[in-house]
Amino acid sequence: MYQDYKNVELVKPSGLDLKDRLVGVQRVTKVTKGGRAFGFSAIVVVGDENGVVGHGLGKSKEVASAIAKAMEDAKKNLVRIPLNKATIPHEQKGKFGGARVLLLPAAAGTGVIAGGAIRAVLESVGIHDVLSKNQGSSNPHNVVKATFDALLQLRSAETVAKQRGISLDKVFKG
Repeated sequence: MYQDYKNVELVKPSGLDLKDRLVGVQRVTKVTKGGRAFGFSAIVVVGDENGVVGHGLGKSKEVASAIAKAMEDAKKNLVRIPLNKATIPHEQKGKFGGARVLLLPAAAGTGVIAGGAIRAVLESVGIHDVLSKNQGSSNPHNVVKATFDALLQLRSAETVAKQRGISLDKVFKG
């Protein structure tokens, strides 16, 4: 799932105090010759509000079991996101399907300026000051994945210095 990203650090859920946020529940219908069969799909974001976050999708005939399955799936996909105090290190764009997400670092005290699905992901990560814009599709499944795309592309100053083989001071001065 995260093979396309270079600096992804996968995290084990044991020992973490994870909080879950329900992003959305959709009723889905399968039309059969005997009529309509209703089911539910749920998308959930879990995080420790300290740089670790994951998302999951669950499907079932009942809402409660769909949410439970989504939480289990989310715990299997936990990743660590680099943070700069309470914001992100730099501006980043993410995309998935028709959804486009723009994340901008913000000054302390700004708050999370984000809507719906983006807000759930950013608050689960532990970001308190950020500006965001959802462009394109508002489908919560694609918006969550586009937000993850943007977050997984973030690099801390230490990582950039290490990749370039220079000191941390030169990253900011050069």
